[in-house]
Amino acid sequence: MQGRKFIQAVLFFLFFGIGAASLSSSILCDDLIRYYQNKQLLRTAQDSLSRLESLNTDYDVLLNRLEENPNLVVERLAPATFGTGSEDPNTVYPRATSQQLAAARKALMEESNREPAEVEMPHWLRRCSEPRNRILLFVSGVVLVLISFVCFRPQSS
Repeated sequence: MQGRKFIQAVLFFLFFGIGAASLSSSILCDDLIRYYQNKQLLRTAQDSLSRLESLNTDYDVLLNRLEENPNLVVERLAPATFGTGSEDPNTVYPRATSQQLAAARKALMEESNREPAEVEMPHWLRRCSEPRNRILLFVSGVVLVLISFVCFRPQSS
């Protein structure tokens, strides 16, 4: 008799657990999708934040160098800006055409305006989010919970 009650308890918890998991996944499917989308947005924001922080540190280093040596502006930036010849024989100043600058600007704008990557959702969540599958999950969960309460309830002696 004790063995039968133990098997009934195990079957009750098994059916109830699977049914409850099925019900909760069908009900909370939209929240789980939103969770994974927010996770992807957070990752994208952290990437752009780290890029901005590295740019800030680069500019801070450049500004500190300019504050330490004000002649650096005149020596290095002025010849490149005004197109005058360089005085240092070991320094090369590249000449860029307007087409090359336009192509570089276009590439940078495309990189900054690109769409975020596809949300990395688990395969099971993608399948569960389909309306037909959500309904089937809900109905099967309800049926399993009902079976667990009807068939494996304690017997009155």
